[in-house]
Amino acid sequence: MIDISVQNIKKAFEEGVDILDDITFEVNEGERIGLLGKNGAGKTTLLKIITGELSEDEGNIIIPAGKVVGMISQIPVFPADYTAEDVLQTAFSRLYAIKTEMEQLEEQMQSDNASEILRSYDFLAFEFDRLGGYMIETELGRVVNGLQIPHRQREQLFNTLSGGEKTRINLARLILEKTDILLLDEPTNHLDLNATMWLEEFLLKFKGTVLIISHDRYFLDKTIHRAIEINNGKAEFYSGNYSYYVVEKKRRFEEQLEKFKREQAESKRLHASADRLHQWGIGNSTLMKKSFALRTRAERAVKTDRPDKDKKMHARFSERDFRGDEVLVIKGLTKSFNHKNHPIRDRLLIDIDELFVQGGERIAIIGDNGTGKTTLVRIIMGQEKPDSGFSRRGPAVKPAYLPQIITFDNPNRSILDTLIYEQNENPQTARNRLGAYLFPGEDVFKLVGDLSGGEKSRLRLCMLMNSEINLLILDEPTNHLDLDSREWIENAVSQYDETLLFISHDRYFINRFATRIWELDNGDFTDFQGTYEKYVAWKRDKVQNKGTVPIPIRATGSEKSVQRMGSLSGKDKKQESKARYYGKPKVKPSDAQKEQRRLEREIEKLEEEIEVLDKLKTEHATDYERLMELDEEEAALKTQLDELLEDWEEVASSLSACEGRK
Repeated sequence: MIDISVQNIKKAFEEGVDILDDITFEVNEGERIGLLGKNGAGKTTLLKIITGELSEDEGNIIIPAGKVVGMISQIPVFPADYTAEDVLQTAFSRLYAIKTEMEQLEEQMQSDNASEILRSYDFLAFEFDRLGGYMIETELGRVVNGLQIPHRQREQLFNTLSGGEKTRINLARLILEKTDILLLDEPTNHLDLNATMWLEEFLLKFKGTVLIISHDRYFLDKTIHRAIEINNGKAEFYSGNYSYYVVEKKRRFEEQLEKFKREQAESKRLHASADRLHQWGIGNSTLMKKSFALRTRAERAVKTDRPDKDKKMHARFSERDFRGDEVLVIKGLTKSFNHKNHPIRDRLLIDIDELFVQGGERIAIIGDNGTGKTTLVRIIMGQEKPDSGFSRRGPAVKPAYLPQIITFDNPNRSILDTLIYEQNENPQTARNRLGAYLFPGEDVFKLVGDLSGGEKSRLRLCMLMNSEINLLILDEPTNHLDLDSREWIENAVSQYDETLLFISHDRYFINRFATRIWELDNGDFTDFQGTYEKYVAWKRDKVQNKGTVPIPIRATGSEKSVQRMGSLSGKDKKQESKARYYGKPKVKPSDAQKEQRRLEREIEKLEEEIEVLDKLKTEHATDYERLMELDEEEAALKTQLDELLEDWEEVASSLSACEGRK
C-alpha cells in the first residue's frame, strides 16, 4: 500500500527559480526513507508541502484517508497554561474521550440495561483495550524515559521551555499518538547520545512510515533503507542506507563522467570527419550532404551533461612539531554546579583523580547534555577554574580551541576584514584563504554577525588552521554543518597527526577518530582506552554482567585502584568506600570532601525517588493493594535516606574537626 504519493511537485520562492522542480516519488507503507541534500536544497520545504503547511505551485500530494501524519518540526500552539505534561497527555485524547463515553454508559446501565447500551459499551471497551487504554502510564513512562525527559521538565509550562525542549516533548507526543506517518526534520539535534540510541531502536520497531532529514550519518545508517537526494530541484533515488548512498553516488558520478567523456570524444571525431568531408566536397553535393549529416550526428552524440562535482575546501591544519610525551596532566580535579539555596544539593559535575595524555592521542569526550563536558574543556583551556585539583598542559603545547558557540571580536566587520584585523593578513592573502574555505567573490563582504552557525564554524576553522598547533580541541565540531561540510572537516582532521580532544554526539565522527573515550555521567568519570565501537561493546557486556567487567585502562597505580573499584557491585563499593573514609584514624580533607559529595548525590537521588512515589500514591489513591506496595517501597527508601544522612553528618563533622585543627 502506498502511504505517500508525491506527483510532479514544483515550488519556487523566487520567480524563475524552482527549489523543487517536478519532484515525483512514492513511499510504501512501513518504509524508512532518508531525504538527503545540501542545506537549502528544499528538503524541509518538501516535508511542509506533504503536511499541508506549505502549498505547492504545481503537482499533487496524495495520502490515504485516515492516515495520521506528524512532523517533528511543526510544534502546535497549546493554551498558555499547558504544562509539558498536559502536552504529552494530548496524545491520549482519543482514549480519554472513549473513557468518558464508557463512564457515561456505566451511569446509564445502573438504571437501564438495554441491549443497545450494552453493545455500545462492549464496543468501546474493546476499542479502549485495543488502543492501549490500560497501558497509558506504562507507555508514557517508556517514551519519556527513553527520550530522557526529566519529571521536573514535565511540570514546567510548555511555553517557557527552550526550542530544543519543546522539540523533544513534541517528538514524545507524536510517538505516543501512534502516528502512522512520521516526518522527522533533524530529530537528533536536541537529543543526547542515549536518547538518540533509544530513538533508533524505536524507529527500527516502528511499523509506520518514516521520512527523515538528518545530518547524523550514523543515525541514518541505522534507521533508513532507502534514500532520496534533492539536488538542483530534482530527485535522485538510492536503494540503501547512508553508507550505500555515499558509495553509489560516487559510482554514478564516475559512470556519468566516463559516459560524458565518451560522448565528447565521439562528437569531436564526427566533427573532424564532417570538416574533412566539407573540405573535400566543395562542388560535390553528395559529400556536402554527408558533411551536414555528420555534423547533425555529432550534435546528437552528446546526450549526457557533465556531472557537477561539489566544490571542496582545500585546507589543512598547520601543525607544530611536538617534543616530549606530556601533553596534559589532570590530578584531583573536581567541579560542581552550585545550587544557590541548598548547599547539600550542589551537583558534582567532574571528579577526576588522575589523567595523563600523551602526544598523538585522539580522545572523545562523551556524555549527556549538562554533565560537564564543555566545563572540562574550559578548565583545560584555562577559561574556568576547578573547585579543587589542577589541569596542566605541557610546556611545549600550543592549543587551538573551536567552541560550540562561536563569536568574533566585532560582529559588524566583514569576513574579509575579520581576517585582516584579527590575523594581520594582507587583503589578497586573506581572499585566497577564504576562497579555499568556500567564501568566494562577494561572499567575503558578508558581516560575520549575519553568518549562519555553519558559516561561523567554517570561518573560525579557517583562522585556526593558519596557526601552528599541536593540541586541537573541538566542541561539537559537526553540529551546524551539512553532510558535505562534515565530510570536509573529517578530511581535514584526518590529516592532523597531533593530539586531538573533542566533544561530540556525532557517532560517525567519534567512531572514525577516537582511540580513547572519556565519559562524564553525573559526576562519575570513565576513561576507556579503545575505539567507540569497543566502548559500546564494553558497556553492553558490563550491563549483561551487572557491572563486573573491568575498565580497560593503563596500569598506573591510581588507575589500578579505579579498575578494582569499577569491578565491585554497588553494595560492596559502598562498604569499601565507607571503610576507606571511616576505618582510618585520620581522614584526609580531600577524601572526606569526595565522600561528602558522593553521599549528597545519593541523598538527592533518593529524595527524588521518594517524590515520585508520593505522586504515584496520589494517582493510585483508590487502589488499596497498590498503595500498600508503594508504602513499603517508600519506607525502605526513607530508611536508606536516614542512613545516608547519618553518614553525611559524620563526614561533615570530620571535616569540621579537620578545619578546627588548622
